[in-house]
Amino acid sequence: MTDTVTTTVEVASPAGHETFQLTRDQTLNLVNEQEGNTWVFASGQLVQPAQLADTDWETVGTVRITPGLVGGSY
Repeated sequence: MTDTVTTTVEVASPAGHETFQLTRDQTLNLVNEQEGNTWVFASGQLVQPAQLADTDWETVGTVRITPGLVGGSY
């Protein structure tokens, strides 16, 4: 029997947030499905999706996917 490593993935949106237990591949698919400006955090650090793919899934901790913040003047 093979153990599949999962991690907690929190996805924030204007409607609230959802929490999942996902594998590496499921998490990467979810990141790729996000539209627009999205930020991805792994172990509390902002990472690029390519960096997330190279992360050690045994130690990644919680992955957070959030809408990116946009600043500007009024």
